[in-house]
Amino acid sequence: MAKSKTPMKRARMAKIRQASNMSKKSAMKTAIRKFEAAIADNNRSEAETRLVAAISIIDKNAGRGIVHKNKAARTKSRLAKKLNQLEQ
Repeated sequence: MAKSKTPMKRARMAKIRQASNMSKKSAMKTAIRKFEAAIADNNRSEAETRLVAAISIIDKNAGRGIVHKNKAARTKSRLAKKLNQLEQ
């Protein structure tokens, strides 16, 4: 563990950032699960609104560096594909 003042502060700040990032990542996963639940219920209108919300959260997290931009793009693509495969 760090003993001088600056490294101790950096460690404290890292813990705070980690908690915030975990919270934002959890919110993203929850939005994705809600979308997938709407898909499972074959509710297209609700799924479309859930998709918009999920994509918004994914984009914000990618912009903040919480998830990699390629992972964000891949996840959004897979979610859109699931919506398109729902009874057209």
